Amino acid sequence: MPEIRWLRISYWVGAVADGIVGVLMFFPELGRAAYGDPNFEPTADYRYAMRFGASLMLGWTVLLLWADRKPVERRGVLPITVFVIAGLAWAGAYAVSADLVSLSRMIPSWGFQALLVALFVYSYVRSARAGAEAVQDSKR
Repeated sequence: MPEIRWLRISYWVGAVADGIVGVLMFFPELGRAAYGDPNFEPTADYRYAMRFGASLMLGWTVLLLWADRKPVERRGVLPITVFVIAGLAWAGAYAVSADLVSLSRMIPSWGFQALLVALFVYSYVRSARAGAEAVQDSKR
């Protein structure tokens, strides 16, 4: 079914993206290189906060892979993930406004986040009929 294919694409793209970001958060030196600030030296407070966030990001990676095991039944993970992406975009806006990251470095992240949201919403909406059928089947 094409609906399942779109759901699986969404789960895997999201999981790979979250996994990459989780690793960048867990190892701030890699994140520093990714965002292009060679003068940035992460403090102990920064490392603590980023590793705290990395555990959540890596947990979300596992959640998306778990959803892939029953793509239709667990499709509700996608709209929840849209809220997570919105929070990350908001955090990026704060980073730009506080001069922590340049606008030019943040725009690609926002573009990718917008593509993820579009993919997740499309997959979720496209799979609505399959989701309704799965609910009916579970009631039988």
